[in-house]
Amino acid sequence: MILIKNGLVHNAIDPQPFKADILVGNGKIVKIDKDIPEGENVDVVDAEGMHIYPGFVEAHGHIGLDGYGIGYEGMDYNEMNDIACPQMRGLDGIKAMDPAFRQAVEGGVTTVCTGPGSANVLGGTFVAIKTVGRRSDDMVVKDNVAMKCAFGENPKRVYRDKGNSTRMSTSAKLREMLFKAKEYSAKVDVAGDDWTKRPPFDMKMEALIPVIKGEMPLKAHAHATDDIFNAIRIAKEFGVKMTLEHVTEGHLIVEELAAEKYPLAVGPTLTSASKYELRNKSWETPGVLARAGCQVSIVTDSPVVPQQHLPHCAGMAVAAGMDPFAALQAITINPAKHIGIEDRVGSIEEGKDADILITDGDPLEISTKILKVFVNGNLVVEK
Repeated sequence: MILIKNGLVHNAIDPQPFKADILVGNGKIVKIDKDIPEGENVDVVDAEGMHIYPGFVEAHGHIGLDGYGIGYEGMDYNEMNDIACPQMRGLDGIKAMDPAFRQAVEGGVTTVCTGPGSANVLGGTFVAIKTVGRRSDDMVVKDNVAMKCAFGENPKRVYRDKGNSTRMSTSAKLREMLFKAKEYSAKVDVAGDDWTKRPPFDMKMEALIPVIKGEMPLKAHAHATDDIFNAIRIAKEFGVKMTLEHVTEGHLIVEELAAEKYPLAVGPTLTSASKYELRNKSWETPGVLARAGCQVSIVTDSPVVPQQHLPHCAGMAVAAGMDPFAALQAITINPAKHIGIEDRVGSIEEGKDADILITDGDPLEISTKILKVFVNGNLVVEK
């Protein structure tokens, strides 16, 4: 067991930090209290004068499906041969030993939600994993977290010469797949255990059944206001769950988004406005949305922004007016909720995974050093 003593705990639940000890055992946070006695076979870590935070969580990126420093050959996050491929699984493309994971954990990012990119109308499923491991299967926190879909310029650009040159066609293709999946799912339900009555096996439709049944949300790539509204319209038409990703122009429609109550993942903002739909991007966006009562996560969309800069992105949002505690929650408990794993990660609470950072200051400030990182109770970074 490990006993972290005398640190100032920022648990991402209570706005005010407090001094306490943290007892860790079997990969979990066993107890949080003052003056926990040192027992036998307990390794003590003295955190006097230091700060303790939960490991940071990324709600939306592509780490592991893109190769660090190896160019196009290492990119596995966009299937370019099929505009609608919901049967793809992000887990199958992860390179667990990619150096980007080590960089991420050294930056305090201990859990990521990664999966296919935005070239496709339907791209496949995302998976939540820890950033430490040699084999992706052993890193999984939750598989099939969400089904990626995309609106806006990317599907238009990639498939412009393959039957998808307008936003109307993007929406029509998504609707077509959802209609087919709804019909397929109904036939499967009617057939029950009688395999002779089941429809012919369709791997794409099988992959979409959890979406149609509300067991897995759509993860909708949408930057511009109209794309955001298109995503909401279609989600409501089919009665499916959804999270909104990027939300670059969210500050322009803050009242509508606050009323709709979809989880929002905002970013990447630490980039140039490389395409038309990014022309209104602003560091003020996450703060504006958070103040309106939206559930906001800040994302890097790694490798668009390197994963280790997630806390720095939150710091930039603070510099633009976001409440510091809201910014901390935007890279801890909010993304954990966004991807449905808040029972495991995102805050320092008893019973949760022991993903813990020890720092010499506020990690949202670029000068702060992350001194120790624990993942599942194991010390994986020490500086």
